[in-house]
Amino acid sequence: MAPPQSSPVRHISRRRLLTTSAATAGALLVGSSAATASATGDTWPDVIPLPNGFRPEGITIGGPYAYLGSLGDGSIYRADLRTGKGGIISAGPGTPSVGLKLDDRGRLFVAGRGQGARVVDVRTGEILASYTLTMKAPTFANDVFLTPRAAWFTDSFQPALYALPLGHDGRLPGPDEIVTVNLRGDWIQTPGEVVNGNGITSTPDGKALLVVQSGAGGLHRVDVRTGFTKLVDLGDAAPLTNGDGLLLLGRRLYVVQNRQNAIDVFQLADDGRSGIFEGRLTDADFDVPTTVAAHKNRLYLPNARFTTTPTPDTPYAVVSVKRSVFG
Repeated sequence: MAPPQSSPVRHISRRRLLTTSAATAGALLVGSSAATASATGDTWPDVIPLPNGFRPEGITIGGPYAYLGSLGDGSIYRADLRTGKGGIISAGPGTPSVGLKLDDRGRLFVAGRGQGARVVDVRTGEILASYTLTMKAPTFANDVFLTPRAAWFTDSFQPALYALPLGHDGRLPGPDEIVTVNLRGDWIQTPGEVVNGNGITSTPDGKALLVVQSGAGGLHRVDVRTGFTKLVDLGDAAPLTNGDGLLLLGRRLYVVQNRQNAIDVFQLADDGRSGIFEGRLTDADFDVPTTVAAHKNRLYLPNARFTTTPTPDTPYAVVSVKRSVFG
């Protein structure tokens, strides 16, 4: 759903981005260098091809590398953001890889849809641990967010979050140490195999979590001690229908709305209880983007192409857009 006409919306498209880039080209030539442009990512590819039939959904970035999981066989692909080249670093277990996050130890935490979660060493491709997050059915581990103490997973089919508590040395928990936080308060679960909880991140002050409820289009602030949720007051902004991946940079929240081929951008209060709509970012190359990660001055989004019937020959890609248009 598009933002209401009364909102001070800025629609930033690929054409707008290219115009801005052209306007600054002279300044780059006079006051900077090609090395500076490369260092900021300005000369890096805007579209990074993935293997045909890969079916990406989640993305996370470490250094100049993006890691993506396959909804098909669960393989993990690493792409060099500087060149667009890459390859499979971990062959899939035959089950989906959905949301994923990389920690500073080179471990990739992967939401596995109905198969719980697993942790992969990106240096070797080895699966370090696998977890059954819940015995309830149906279940859909969709996205993951890392805090210093835990890896938090959303479940699209159950009103719950799951935490893998991490030791002070980063120790992974045992299979019986999983913590379940049942959601209550403003959270109203649509029953059955309907996507409810999806993207997850923290509030700017780090004292609570934010979870988008895709079907209902609401952004919820979650107290992880109690599971109590409160809808975030986003003013006159349109509902976040099809809200998917969340990315928080400072107090600026980027919300991917997959079927709308758009990212809605908000400036949040420090406690995450309210936010002001800043604008909508779109791009001609978007084809149902799902999640988002950032590197330098760019946002990177995988095209899941959910409106296209997947085949082994279906092409997929990651699209990058400049985020500097919002400051």
